[in-house]
Amino acid sequence: MATHKKEFFKRHNIKEESLELGEISKISGVSFEDLKEVYERGRGAWKTNIASVRVKSSFKKDPSAPRSAKLSAEQWGYARVYAFVNKLDRIKEGKQKRLNQDCDIGRKYYKSLKCDIK
Repeated sequence: MATHKKEFFKRHNIKEESLELGEISKISGVSFEDLKEVYERGRGAWKTNIASVRVKSSFKKDPSAPRSAKLSAEQWGYARVYAFVNKLDRIKEGKQKRLNQDCDIGRKYYKSLKCDIK
């Protein structure tokens, strides 16, 4: 299973490493402020909905796994950032039409964006 981070690095032909939000912003064309908001929402989701956070080793959902076995709040925040920018890229390419989170921010880039809010 490819992670959103791996997909982003492959899509932009970047050697696997860690990137800061500012670097992701420059590469993706999404403002730093918007990526910071997506990141903070990811950290908030980690605190309020730990059942949705994936397990560190397998990146699979396991609602019964202990918090210590799951990605950290920071990792979950960055995962949400990478997912967001990848989805915007796929929308730009015509391969995707909807977002399932952070649609209000996505509409800054694509006014007619459709949302799948669960």
